[in-house]
Amino acid sequence: MTSTPSAGAPRLRRLSFIPAVALALAAAWLPPAAQADEAQIRKNLPARLAKLPAIDEVTKTPIPGIYEVRMGSDLLYTDEAGDHLIEGNLIDIRSRRNLTEARLETLTGFDFAKLPFNDSVVWKSGTGARRMVVFADPNCGYCKRLETDLRKLKNVTVHTFLIPVLGPDSDQKARDIWCAKDRTATWTNWMIGGQTPPKSDPKCDTAAIERNTALSRQHRVNGTPALVFADNTRVAGAIGLDEIEKRLTASAAGPAKP
Repeated sequence: MTSTPSAGAPRLRRLSFIPAVALALAAAWLPPAAQADEAQIRKNLPARLAKLPAIDEVTKTPIPGIYEVRMGSDLLYTDEAGDHLIEGNLIDIRSRRNLTEARLETLTGFDFAKLPFNDSVVWKSGTGARRMVVFADPNCGYCKRLETDLRKLKNVTVHTFLIPVLGPDSDQKARDIWCAKDRTATWTNWMIGGQTPPKSDPKCDTAAIERNTALSRQHRVNGTPALVFADNTRVAGAIGLDEIEKRLTASAAGPAKP
């Protein structure tokens, strides 16, 4: 189970320098000829780092002369000329705000309404008016416990995106569940009743599982279960039924910005 960051002081995941003196050099000394030029950064970094992924975006940071370099949902920092590279978290110590984490939350946030629900296993109770998403692995113990709790909810629709992250058996079970004639019943019977899914036809189209895995990576879903609510908020890890009810009620008030 993954855990959500606690409130208070900003959480430092990892701070390393490439090279070790890069931060001091980049922040304290810049060549007079250095130009704040996105084109120069885009040219120099790939030329000097052959394995650097394609650069999607270069933007200024609050630190003069330091730029954010975005590659997908990965962030690095560099000086104006692309001479130095900084890896780690950018912290505003006055506001005690982790600017890197805040940026990643924006980049990897969910737009609930645009999720590919056709790639999910769906079940509902009552009117199904309240909606939520769960990213789950069929062999995840916390996911099984959560699934049992979710069945106590009223008037809810639950979309489960299968992401087999716990090994080959998870991958096989996800395929067997997805390819079953009644995938919702097969999912329920396995997660709650422990009934092994019937073996799937090798010719069954399981591309949805691959898309789910790509979706989870895009949004940095790093563990199961992970919950997403209709207001675009997310929770990493299993939470209690009372908290789920609160979040379902809050999400009915309208979506937050993704």
